[in-house]
Amino acid sequence: MSDSTEDKPKQSWWRRLSGGLKRTSTSLGTAVADLVTKRKLDRAMLDDIEDVLLRADLGTAVAERIAEAVGEGRYDKAISADEVKAVVATEVEKVLAPVARPLVIDDTLKPFVILVVGVNGSGKTTTIGKLAAKLSAEGRKVMMAAGDTFRAAAIEQLKVWGERTGSPVIAGAQGSDSASLAFNALTEARNEKRDVLLIDTAGRLQNKAELMNELEKMVRVIRRVDALAPHAVLLVLDATVGQNALSQVEAFHRTAGVTGLVMTKLDGTARGGILVALAEKHKLPVHFIGVGESIDDLAPFTARDFARAVAGIET
Repeated sequence: MSDSTEDKPKQSWWRRLSGGLKRTSTSLGTAVADLVTKRKLDRAMLDDIEDVLLRADLGTAVAERIAEAVGEGRYDKAISADEVKAVVATEVEKVLAPVARPLVIDDTLKPFVILVVGVNGSGKTTTIGKLAAKLSAEGRKVMMAAGDTFRAAAIEQLKVWGERTGSPVIAGAQGSDSASLAFNALTEARNEKRDVLLIDTAGRLQNKAELMNELEKMVRVIRRVDALAPHAVLLVLDATVGQNALSQVEAFHRTAGVTGLVMTKLDGTARGGILVALAEKHKLPVHFIGVGESIDDLAPFTARDFARAVAGIET
C-alpha cells in the first residue's frame, strides 16, 4: 500500500515531464524512425542521425558522440528506432548525471540569499514564487525581494506569491533602485532571522552592458551586508530560445557568478535538447526544470528521467 502511494507523485511527475518534452521527443523519434526504416546502417545514416540530434539542440559534441555510439557494432545491419532511442537515452544521461544536483540550503547561513537572474520572459518571478512555496512547505521562513523594479507586474506577482506562501515581500516603488532594495531586504531578513531570502531581478539581455553593470552593482551592494552573499545565484533559462541559452549562461556567469540553472518552458519547444548542450559545455549544476505553469511543474532535475523523456522512451 505504502509503495504504491510513494510511486504516485513520481508517476505524475513523469507524465508531466514526458508530456512536456513531447514536442522534442516526437520530433526526434519521428525523424529517427524515418531514417532507420529505409536502409541498413551506414555512414550516411549516422550522419543523418547526427543531423536529427543537432536539430533537437543537443549540441555538436554530444550529437557526434551519440552517432558514434549508435554505429558501434551495427554497421551493415538493420537497426530499429527503439535501439537508437536507447542509445540516445544512455548517452544523454551520461552527460546530465554530473550536473543533476539539488539546490542545497546551508541552514547555518541566515538568511541564505538566493539571487535569481535571467533575460526578459524567462520565468524568473514565477520560479521565485514556486521556490518560496517549496521552501515554506519544508518549514523554512522565507522572505522575497521584488528586485525587478522596472515592471509593476513583477512586483504585484511577487506579492501574490507572498500571500500564497505566507512570506513577506520587500518592495519599492516602480523604477526605484534595485541595489538599494536588495540591501534593505537583506538587512530586514537578518533582523527577522529569516532562513531564506529570494531576490528577484529585472530581466536583462545578456548583451546590454549597462543592465549587466546594474546586476554587478546589486551583487556588490549585497556583499556590504554579507560578504559571502549571494550564497546561490540561479539563472533561469527559457528552453524555447535554443542555442541562445549558451551565450546567456556565459554572460550571466561572468557578471553574477551563476551557481546553478533552472530551465523553464520545456513544454513549449521541440528543442529541449539544449539542456544537454548546456551541461556538456558549462557543466553548471541544474537544480530544477519546469514543464508548465502550476506549482508542481517545477521539480528537482533528474538525469535519467530527462534523458528517457527526451528520447521518447516510455517508463
